[in-house]
Amino acid sequence: MDASLDAPTGLAPAAVALADAANDPDVAGVPATPAVAATPAVPAQAGRAQPRPVVTALRLSAFGPHRGAAFRLGPVTLFAGPSGSGKSQALAAYEALAALGSGATLEEAFPDPGARIPDLAVPDAERRRGFRLGCTVDGPVGPVRLDLAVQAEPTVRIVGERLSQDGRILLATALRDPGRRSVQAAWLTGGAVGVTRAPLPDDRLGTALLPLRVAGATAGQRQVLASAEQVVVALRSVFPCDPRPERMRAPVPPGEGRLLGDCANLADVLRRTRHECGTRHALLAEAARTGCAGEVAGLDVRAPADGPVTAVLDRGPARPATELARLGAGELRFLALALVLLTGPGVLAMDPAAELLSARQALTVLADGFDRGLDRAQSAELLRLALLACGRGHIRLAAAVGEETAAAARRLPGVTVVDLTP
Repeated sequence: MDASLDAPTGLAPAAVALADAANDPDVAGVPATPAVAATPAVPAQAGRAQPRPVVTALRLSAFGPHRGAAFRLGPVTLFAGPSGSGKSQALAAYEALAALGSGATLEEAFPDPGARIPDLAVPDAERRRGFRLGCTVDGPVGPVRLDLAVQAEPTVRIVGERLSQDGRILLATALRDPGRRSVQAAWLTGGAVGVTRAPLPDDRLGTALLPLRVAGATAGQRQVLASAEQVVVALRSVFPCDPRPERMRAPVPPGEGRLLGDCANLADVLRRTRHECGTRHALLAEAARTGCAGEVAGLDVRAPADGPVTAVLDRGPARPATELARLGAGELRFLALALVLLTGPGVLAMDPAAELLSARQALTVLADGFDRGLDRAQSAELLRLALLACGRGHIRLAAAVGEETAAAARRLPGVTVVDLTP
């Protein structure tokens, strides 16, 4: 091993082996992380609530137009910049990491991997091209870093993954044999063994597989498990949302009342919230008075027995109700996004970590084109709702917005605006 990669004095043999695996040439696409002695996680004090696992940073070292970019993520994060600056690419990277953390395959997480390859990227001697991305997840065990190198051409596969905490590498994978559909993984074990080595699939996130492979019998294994589970919980608690007004106008059959990502079943979800959560339904109706034209007395539904559900705006006793089909596209998008911000995982079509109480998870909403089709008043009201909901700690928002909304958000405390202007 090159002297520049030697571990500092006092490094445990297990960490030396992990550092060696992580710095293998086949995984050179993953940014190097120095291997240093880990600081044991400090247990939460009795009676003090543990922080919810959340993604606090997104790194795109070679992803679409992004080069060596690191974005700090707060409770409300807005990506701003001109067309082509990478707003949608940043959210797509976050969504792909969330899908991988939920157990999706690489092809499911990246249906068009070629679109993520940096412009003018030159293939190597084996005609391989790819991209790199990663994130930092903060939570009960402290900040945990995940880095990923993906080969997009000629075949889609993970060629390197690294999970680390406090500079100590907990998991490292490397593509040893391009002819096999697996990567060689090494994770911290501690005790007499030091490091466990085993093959893992090259189309799935190794971090998400660790809870199935690690017993937790040693201190090292417990650190690996706690860090991996923190990352998985944060990534699974994500709801990508892009309301499509053209799909929201028609009556919908009654269902379980869980909102889809395109919000096509908005009427059925309003039926559910009207009966099961009067407080949130009332907040949504109050928001509708700002986001919808004309007088709004409330939100109601028409649901005949065994018939489709139709949502309507109640215009008061002297006027007929207005069906959602008659609303403008901006009004429909506004209602859908307001509902998402005022609700929770139980009302959204998502798969949070079932093994953890919902009170210990923070839902992150990803919204590309957050203010698309909205006027100034609608955008301002959605920002107000986002700050209200995200200020309680149970929900977070990462969205791409236009410059007008970004300019207004820069004056608001509690909003992180990521400016991608070249």
